This record gives sequence, structure tokens and C-alpha cells, in this order.
Amino acid sequence: MGADTSNKPEFKRSPSHFVDRITADGSEGWPVEAGRYRLIVSRACPWANRAMIARRLLGLESAISLAVADPIQDERSWRFTLDPDGRDPVLGIRFLAEAYYARDPEYTGGISVPAIVDIPSGKLVTNDYLHIPANFATEWRSLHREGAPDLYPEPLRDEIDEISEVIFRDVNNGVYVCGFARTQQTYERAFTALFTRLDALSERLSRQRYLVGDSITVADIALFVTLVRFDAVYHGHFKCNRNKLTEMPVLWAYARDLFQTPGIGDTVDFDHIKRHYYVVHRDINPSGIVPLGPDLSGWLTPHGREELGGRPFGDGTPPGPPPEAERIPAQW
Repeated sequence: MGADTSNKPEFKRSPSHFVDRITADGSEGWPVEAGRYRLIVSRACPWANRAMIARRLLGLESAISLAVADPIQDERSWRFTLDPDGRDPVLGIRFLAEAYYARDPEYTGGISVPAIVDIPSGKLVTNDYLHIPANFATEWRSLHREGAPDLYPEPLRDEIDEISEVIFRDVNNGVYVCGFARTQQTYERAFTALFTRLDALSERLSRQRYLVGDSITVADIALFVTLVRFDAVYHGHFKCNRNKLTEMPVLWAYARDLFQTPGIGDTVDFDHIKRHYYVVHRDINPSGIVPLGPDLSGWLTPHGREELGGRPFGDGTPPGPPPEAERIPAQW
């Protein structure tokens, strides 16, 4: 997450400052190499969740290790208080900021996840949250598991990019514009754009199982990470309350379909999600009280989307279970 939530009328998402790519040929100075890099995430963050899902579906767990930050930040940035002694066991750092400053000691911007860190040097490589999933799908192909799906198929990239752009603008970012709006006009404009876009996506998904083509792509991952947080956080906390997700039948079924797909729902930690948003955003929720609801058990109910056809993994196969250290405790 990277955002400016200061007292301004308009919410502005901070752009990624470090946009280096890790490439198969090493042309940008960072070659794909198994075991060299560490993916830093918060399970609360939708942008980090995108990277986690792509990593799981493609079977990159052994190629790029995972560090999970505490969902509760402090003024020093994302912290590794979930690990023994409060240090990441691989990088040896207490705060993600340390990797940012190792890369650029003069850096004064936000400290965001997902972040990929070069283990030998301890330096941040990239925090380019929008493009990490597609980069995993293309540049890391030599390290994909056998049977990995094609999440960014070349013939469909223009369409994937087009729909991903409007999802980012109106949905992924739109919920934040609603939540952090300082004027009624700003809020109402973002609210209207959000639900207009969700209605259009619902219409599209009433006719096809996935957003583009007949299998899961990075576009579906982009939409899912907002939908899965919608009722737990965005509906109440960010005032995105025209409807709950559970009251939008097509999108609710679509989201359940993806949640029940191996490699997607097993990356979602509702406890981390709720604690982060409700505790950290004291300007929105001064009490820091985390609501007990909503009932989340409906995520495992039948969705019926198989009737639309499509194959979740295309010509590929499902990923195996997550590594033991990455499994999320039962949530209901």
C-alpha cells in the first residue's frame, strides 16, 4: 500500500518510486534467479495480495521467498513483529524501510508493499505494485511450476490491460477515494464511479466466467482483491455502501468462484485485513475498534459459475497446497 491520506480534499495514491523490473535477460540489472529475491507483503494489502496470488498460481514459492509483515504499521513503516525477535529471518531487518534506505539513503517517500528485495545486498529492487503479477507471469517463466497457467496471454494483453486500467481507476483505487474523501463532492463522485463500474463488470460477468478469455488472468486477480475486502472493510469503513458484495449476485458468485480456486482464497487473511484497516486508519475510525462482523462463512458456499464454462487454469493445472509456513489459520 502506498497512499497520501493527509488532510486534503482529494485522495492521491502515491506512484511507485522504484519501478525496476526483474527480467529473464537481466537487461535492467536484476536477472531472474531462484532464491535471490524476497517478496515482502502484508496480507492486509490488496496490492500485495495480487503478487501473492500470482506467485501461488505460477508455483514460484521456491523461487522467491515470502516475508509477511505485521498488519499493524507504526510510524517506522511495515514491521516484522510476526517473526522471532521482530526481525525478518532472511534479511535480518526489523522494518521494511531499512531495505528502502539501503537502496536510496536519501529516499523520503512512502514505504509500501508489495516490495521485492535483493537478498545479497538487502536493497529494495521494486515496489511497482501494478506490474509485479504480469512480470511474474512473463519474465519468471523459466521458474514456473509444471502446469502453471498463463496469467497474461499475449493475444489478450491489450484487452487485459484495458480492463485492468478501469478496474484500477474506478474500483481498486475508487474505494480508497471514497474512504479518504474530505469533501462530499469528492466522495459522491468516487462512489458513483465505483458502483457504475461494478454494475458494468457484473453485466460482463453475467455472460462469461472470467473477465478476459476463458481462464483466470491478471485482470481477475486485480478485481478479486478488492471484492474479497468489500464487505469486511470497504462497505462500512470506506462508506462504499450502496450494496454489499453479497447483495450483488453476479459479482458475489464470481468472487466465491475465485476464492474457492486453489492458489487464490488460500492467500486471504480476513483477520489481518480487518485489523489493518480498522486499527491503522485512526482518522476514519478513531476508536480503533475492529468489528466482529460480517459473517464470512458464505465464501465457501456453492457459486454455480461452472455453468458458464471456462477453465480456471486454461491448459494448466491447479497449484498444490501452500507451503506449511504460509498457511493461514482457519478463519471460521
